[in-house]
Amino acid sequence: MYDVIIKDGLIVDGKGEPGFVGSIGVTGDAIELLPPFIESPECGRLIDARGKVVCPGFIDMHSHSELSLLTDPHHEPKVRQGVTTEAIGMDGLSYAPCSDANRLDLIKYLIALNGEIPETFGWSTVGEFLDLFVNTSSCNVAYFVPHISVRVEAMGWEARLPNESELKRMSDLVKEGMADGAFGFSTGLTYTPGAYSDTNELIHLAKAAGEYGGIYMTHSRYTLGDRLLDPFREAIQVGKDAGVPVHISHFHSPVNGLGSEMIKLVDSALSDDVEVTFDQYPYPAASTILHSLLPYWVHAGGMDQLYKRIMDPRQREEIGEGINPQWGGQTLDNYIFSHIGSAENQEWIGKSITDLANFKNMSVVDAVCELLVQERLNVGFVARTGNEGNIRQILLHDSQMVGSDGVMQGGQPNPRTYGTFPYVLGKFVREENLLSLPKAISKMSYGPACRLGLKDRGSLSNGMKADIVIFDETEVGTEATFDNPKIYPSGIEYVLVNGEIVIDNYEHTGRTPGTALRSR
Repeated sequence: MYDVIIKDGLIVDGKGEPGFVGSIGVTGDAIELLPPFIESPECGRLIDARGKVVCPGFIDMHSHSELSLLTDPHHEPKVRQGVTTEAIGMDGLSYAPCSDANRLDLIKYLIALNGEIPETFGWSTVGEFLDLFVNTSSCNVAYFVPHISVRVEAMGWEARLPNESELKRMSDLVKEGMADGAFGFSTGLTYTPGAYSDTNELIHLAKAAGEYGGIYMTHSRYTLGDRLLDPFREAIQVGKDAGVPVHISHFHSPVNGLGSEMIKLVDSALSDDVEVTFDQYPYPAASTILHSLLPYWVHAGGMDQLYKRIMDPRQREEIGEGINPQWGGQTLDNYIFSHIGSAENQEWIGKSITDLANFKNMSVVDAVCELLVQERLNVGFVARTGNEGNIRQILLHDSQMVGSDGVMQGGQPNPRTYGTFPYVLGKFVREENLLSLPKAISKMSYGPACRLGLKDRGSLSNGMKADIVIFDETEVGTEATFDNPKIYPSGIEYVLVNGEIVIDNYEHTGRTPGTALRSR
């Protein structure tokens, strides 16, 4: 007898082929394809999927959920979108491997990105970190060894290149993380201390991940060269010289017309036998942590030095006009506060950095530094700097996959946190007909699974793990907006993770069957 039978749905198996009517039997955490119109099926639970789409669970190729999964295990903003697996450790910004002292510093440094957790949680190695996610949340995770943690372990927060022994130590830490089950090595090259690296350092560390079959996942160095295509050229060079696949995070540009040039760059690399993929979110806005706007030298030496500098009027003068938009052609009027840690400053949520400076009659540098000191770095923003045309052009490329880059912190986060996957299905598939339904689902499931090397997820065929989404093609979508982003999607009726029903007729069941997937 099957634990669950999903009966008579339109099965879109994830591989890009047209759907077919059929049924699925679930036993434990595995599936079996069944014919349609079974009479009197024997099962613990029967789900009538007539008129609904049945597809593999969605794999979010870029998320920032690691600590929130531990503190809010139901993970409803993502699971209700149909996300059953999240890639974490993104942008080179995460927490393992690390010593006890460095772990506390990393949590403080990244608090506006990932929040904090009770001190009762502890870990040192990647393996110990992954153990925390076994049957403790409603979503699976796939981890990437982050640049920040291995660099801080090997050489602290120093603003310099590593010496030979430090580079070897970082390489060894990457290899140990890979042996523990990580899927690759990730960088965030506009965040310190990763920004202090050079290309040679990245090649060495990507090569270390490649020894274990890992990939190079990168938030590119947007400050490099022409600040347009040169950042992506460096990413491709790292992959080519290290002999590993390259996956470029949130591949986008706000610059009109650059989308076609970015695609040409990818195609050129592919023709040169460099394996390149990328993820993209569908909303025209970025979001990140406020202190990332400070010049790199302000962060040198770690947390104590950072606070000393931003509290010192003379250091603020030196920062001067150094707090600038990260993306060309924009102003700080478009940088809107999305998260502020304390109750005292909640009035600034939804207002811009410029609004804050003008209201306080301060320079931008003074307003930003005072807020960061007061909030102990716990401030995030949304930058409404995207380009709708580039998004749609990049979306169509075969190497594109869907990644939300969703930040779970804040009262007014980027709507991508709550809406990415249903937005693609509702807006780009049903309304605009930019993608076929099978193609869109493939970009959310089988494509990411292949990129990660997951052999038992990402498609619906006999023996695969039972990560399954059931949705109404005519209703799926999201009403999440920049002004009102915390809205659950419509049309996604059921979600199964590892064979257990997590979303049941639109309601969360309270189950936490998610696990840490391991590459080895």
